[in-house]
Amino acid sequence: MPGLSFDNFQRNQVLAANGHSQPKATSTGTTIVGCKFKGGVIIAADTRATTGSIVADKNCEKLHRLAPKIWCAGAGTAADTEMVTQLISSNLELHGLAQNRPPRVITALTMLKQHLFKYQGHLGAYLIVAGTDATGAHLLSVQAHGSTDIGEYQSLGSGSLAAMAILETNWKPDMSREEAMKLCSDAIESGIWNDLGSGSNVDLCVMEVGKDAQLYRNYLTPNVRSQKNKSYKFARGTTGVLNKSVREILDVEETVISFGSGPDAMEVDA
Repeated sequence: MPGLSFDNFQRNQVLAANGHSQPKATSTGTTIVGCKFKGGVIIAADTRATTGSIVADKNCEKLHRLAPKIWCAGAGTAADTEMVTQLISSNLELHGLAQNRPPRVITALTMLKQHLFKYQGHLGAYLIVAGTDATGAHLLSVQAHGSTDIGEYQSLGSGSLAAMAILETNWKPDMSREEAMKLCSDAIESGIWNDLGSGSNVDLCVMEVGKDAQLYRNYLTPNVRSQKNKSYKFARGTTGVLNKSVREILDVEETVISFGSGPDAMEVDA
């Protein structure tokens, strides 16, 4: 039958009635994007790391190196994205040595999806994988439960809707390198201004066919702290004294009183 299905809603109600916790939507608190251009691919990310409603790190690096020509942008739990990408980077290096050739982008994606699928979404790593190899430039994404997607442009994270609006409006086939860099940085800035989980600076990584990747750390810094109009450090004595009082404190004297004489004499402190 056409139309909406409410089977999952009914299932969740039954689970809740039997004492099971209901599934919750996952907020990744990040904006990451990627787009292809003529002769290469670009990924970008913001640099804000949050702990709930608290900004834990203003300049967190969310672009991770998998191979000299393969990088990925990570959203989700920072520790999970860091450790997963380090593991896959090590495995890719061993794979390249065994095959005696540079690893392909699809190989990196397959390793990531197989690793994440084993944990059924309990590893909070949402990744946009990009890179170049002998077959050209590639842009793919992998979700925490192991599903993958391929496209000319990608966006993930809590600011992905704001970023996707910029990508869908301004992306065009066969863009130049400079146009793609501006598009990705504009998409990240859209997430920075419209999503509370995203903020601070914009990081870019450009991968062109036949060249190693180039990382542009803090490519844009739209949130530089402005200088205060005045200095709020006051010199000693600035605040006036309204009244002053001195209270003398009596020193306690100690007197030793001896009773009797000889080795058995008793001393009393007073």
